[in-house]
Amino acid sequence: MHARPIEPDDWEWAIEQWNERWGSVRVVSRGHLYDASTLPAFVVEHEGRLVGLTTYEVRDDECEIVTIDAFDEHIGIGTVLVEAVDEEARRRGCRRLWLVTTNDNLPALRFYQRRGFALVDVHRNALEVSRRLKPEISETGLYDIPLRDELELERDLT
Repeated sequence: MHARPIEPDDWEWAIEQWNERWGSVRVVSRGHLYDASTLPAFVVEHEGRLVGLTTYEVRDDECEIVTIDAFDEHIGIGTVLVEAVDEEARRRGCRRLWLVTTNDNLPALRFYQRRGFALVDVHRNALEVSRRLKPEISETGLYDIPLRDELELERDLT
């Protein structure tokens, strides 16, 4: 199983996945509205089908993982995606790889911390701003936890 840069023929599939999973291609992180379909991306193929997708953005010497989706869980897809972005960030001279998740996403906290990411900031009530940019964000998330905060995690690349 390996990641590769997304190809033109993969974009229709990617957009379908985002629309089905997240309701649109729009993603909000730290008050910034992204169109995921315009970002660089990696996909993972496994047994002849696409099973993972991540997007990222490099700004100056930082790389943000904007989206990450593993469509078959617990077989290493997420790890392959993170490592692909990490490798690209290092190739481009980034000093930090970072991402934001929401306060309800306990599986993500476990996943990222086990892969060397540290919780570096809690942006309290950030979802108020996010909902102004993307009103379809629900009030509650996983485990019926109220969606309020953005949690910022990073991996030091120096």
